[in-house]
Amino acid sequence: MAIKITDECINCGACEPECPNNAIYDAGVPWKFSDGTSLDGVIDFGDGVTIDASASQDAVSDEVYYIVSDKCTECVGFHDEPQCAAVCPVDCCVEDEDVVESEEELLAKKSWLHAE
Repeated sequence: MAIKITDECINCGACEPECPNNAIYDAGVPWKFSDGTSLDGVIDFGDGVTIDASASQDAVSDEVYYIVSDKCTECVGFHDEPQCAAVCPVDCCVEDEDVVESEEELLAKKSWLHAE
């Protein structure tokens, strides 16, 4: 399961530097797959969808910090627990029930993101 930031977020920014995948962005800030990863050039998702890793993507939220679920590995392979949740002063970094992934899937995503 990926992590999401709820609307209880106070925009303190404590979570953003803790993410090993650079999956957390400030409200309204566009994001890129290449930010903080080894992804470069055209990414092929294997389902007919391709995208340039350095292409700017629309912000997920324009009100609070947000997590890009396609880049979130719940810190699996890096830490024992999601670091965003560990440092959040208002406990608004929670499991995203809409994005359920096994530990194996999260490790594969980590490998993909960081060319391991």
